[in-house]
Amino acid sequence: MEFTEWIRGRTDEQLRALVSARPELITPVPAHLEGLAVRAGSPSAIGRALDRLNRFTLAVLETLAVVETPAAGETRAVGETRPAAGAQAEKRVEKPDVRPGPVTKAALRALVGGALAAGKPEPALSAALDHLRDLALVYGPDSALALAPGVRKVLDDPAGLGPPAVEAFRHHAPEQLAEMADDIAPGTAGSGKERLAAALTRPGKLIEEVSPEARAALDQLTWGPPTGRVPNARREVRVASARSPIDQLLARGLLAATGEESVALPREVGLYLRNGLVHRDLYAVPPALEGAARDQRLADRTAAGQAFTFVRTVEDLCERWSAEPPGVLRTGGLGVRDLKRTATELDVPEWAAALIVEVAHAAGLIAAGGNVDGEWLPTTGYDLWRVRPTADRWAALAVTWLHTDRVPGLVGERDDRDRPLNALHTELRRSSAPGVRSAALGVLASAPGLAPTRESVFDRLAWEQPRRRGPLREQLTEFALREAEQIGVTGLGVLSGHGRALLSGEDPASVLAPLLPEPVDHVLLQADLTAVAPGPLTSELSRWMTLAADVESKGGATVYRFGEGSVRRALDAGQGAEELLAMLERHSATPVPQALSYLIADVARRHGRIRVGTASAYIRCDDPALLDQITADRRSAALRLRRLAPTVIASRSSRAALVDALRAMGYAPVAESLDGDVIISELDRKRTEGLPPARSVPSPNGLDAEVTAAAVRALRAGDAAHLTRREPADAPSGQIPRGPATATISALQDAIRQGVRVWIGYLDSQGNATSRILEPARMEGGYLTAYDETRAAVHRFALHRITGVADLS
Repeated sequence: MEFTEWIRGRTDEQLRALVSARPELITPVPAHLEGLAVRAGSPSAIGRALDRLNRFTLAVLETLAVVETPAAGETRAVGETRPAAGAQAEKRVEKPDVRPGPVTKAALRALVGGALAAGKPEPALSAALDHLRDLALVYGPDSALALAPGVRKVLDDPAGLGPPAVEAFRHHAPEQLAEMADDIAPGTAGSGKERLAAALTRPGKLIEEVSPEARAALDQLTWGPPTGRVPNARREVRVASARSPIDQLLARGLLAATGEESVALPREVGLYLRNGLVHRDLYAVPPALEGAARDQRLADRTAAGQAFTFVRTVEDLCERWSAEPPGVLRTGGLGVRDLKRTATELDVPEWAAALIVEVAHAAGLIAAGGNVDGEWLPTTGYDLWRVRPTADRWAALAVTWLHTDRVPGLVGERDDRDRPLNALHTELRRSSAPGVRSAALGVLASAPGLAPTRESVFDRLAWEQPRRRGPLREQLTEFALREAEQIGVTGLGVLSGHGRALLSGEDPASVLAPLLPEPVDHVLLQADLTAVAPGPLTSELSRWMTLAADVESKGGATVYRFGEGSVRRALDAGQGAEELLAMLERHSATPVPQALSYLIADVARRHGRIRVGTASAYIRCDDPALLDQITADRRSAALRLRRLAPTVIASRSSRAALVDALRAMGYAPVAESLDGDVIISELDRKRTEGLPPARSVPSPNGLDAEVTAAAVRALRAGDAAHLTRREPADAPSGQIPRGPATATISALQDAIRQGVRVWIGYLDSQGNATSRILEPARMEGGYLTAYDETRAAVHRFALHRITGVADLS
């Protein structure tokens, strides 16, 4: 059965499963099922499908690639097995029936079962074959299994076996192959290549003739990689003149010189050395996870607490950057000093600060804006985000983290040009990052209540996706596990309930909400000018406390301290002494201490008596004695003050510098505008228009069910049109319709009036000639609008590209 016919014979449910597991096959949707089969056999599509296979399923596919009847020009790769001895006796399997013809499931079971180190051949083999059929990598019944077109080429060296002898010696001259065949198989008939290939299917005697050193070289190549590098790999060496171990192997065909300094072990020889096994130490089940058992409820509560902290830390970051935004580097990103300052202010390690900044940016809460030089500012989207419930805010951040392709863990490392990678830098993108995060969390999801070790997680991922192993993948996995704990997806190393909902595509906020502490709307004022928050404050009260007081300590209860600077900060924001006291009385569970009332009153009394404007800058005060005091102060010498009037002093310093200097001298000035109005500084005054978070949340099963169903319907309709397409009797066989332009236009107009289908020839944008079956609808502006039955969709066709029209009736 041909592969295309097998695809056509799949049910709609099986086709939906195929395109859902391999979404690249319908991007875009092919015109018909034949096009789907062609796309499924492309190297890129096959490579992606192979990357999704676990180690056992991939081993089954590789075994089939070794024992399947090869295409024209290849030889079969299974030969005799060498006698087993010692520890290898248990691994010896009987030679399966490898006569030309279809491969049976029984033959696969014999090879796979002999290589198993853990698990049983069944039902693992049946499940693997069903999965390979679902992915269209294998087709046919159990009695006639075959690889899909293109799979053999992408696998290249399956199971670490080298190329078949015919392929390995393809660069050798015919006379060289004839001489080698004369040396190792004298008296046999056929060409040199055929005789050599036949002799290598039973290489036992040839291997016994070589020296121990040569045999050791073969042992090094037995289980892969099957290639090596040797200086001056000679192709013309003869058995009689071979002296070195490599020459002995080359002369007998046990190694093939594939280049001037490269050799390969022929597949037939490798299988003999493996005692007929394609794999060794094969596991039909994933390796067990090792680690510490945790109470799931405790892990959920721990993760919920960390999730709450992460949300508040992101909010704290945005509030701080509202008042003092860091600059954007010329190369993009956040400066190293700004990241260190942010980490100190947020009281987190630098890697955690980079994670917070990156997630906030990916979620659209901060963006580059401001003046010409650029600043990192909160966006208008932040104002919408901060008024949502805490669980919803965390869900938005967690979903962004799970699906973003940015890797905060790379901050601080260097790129290929030895340049540092800063936070928010454009070079932090890694396309594989979302998949690695999902895979790492998937491992944790498979073991509820277990905090697996780092090594066991790596072993499980290596079994689940063996083709995707590498240093970068291990590094991304470490980042994913560390960041998941920081964000609150995991707790004590265990995947939380809301983390499981996040991974499965459900609503994590509904699972997290019952675990979060209820926000409180009051504090406990104390006589030492401190206030204790007995729990997480409401968002508005938290922002107000951060404005009017300084955070002294964090933990189960946050301690705020009121001071002259913090009270002045609130006054600068436009609040009066009465408003401050009223706010404290409303939100304090204890009476306002007298010391705090005196502090607020004293700072408010002195606040704003001195006004600083722009001259370059000037000082204005209704009390001349106070200005006399300023000019007499030695610390004001650097300000270069000049008395213009009893109530006005001019300075060459800027307004901002003058305000800061006077505050450092113990005064409480305020800035005023050119109109003489007091300038009120608001912490949230700086915003920028950021882009919405660019992320897509894929379905856990691949594509959406409605999308796959629609794609399958379109494929069926297009395939039906493709199969019913008939060439007109008067058209030359195999040629598309051609004719004069006037006749083409006339024929199309007639078809529109009569409502009949036509067959047209059409030149695509590359000038390639194609044919289409159309049902014309209208013709205007140099274009024909018609229903294209070969594409199962309505399209517009340029009239000047239509080469001719033929009637299908």
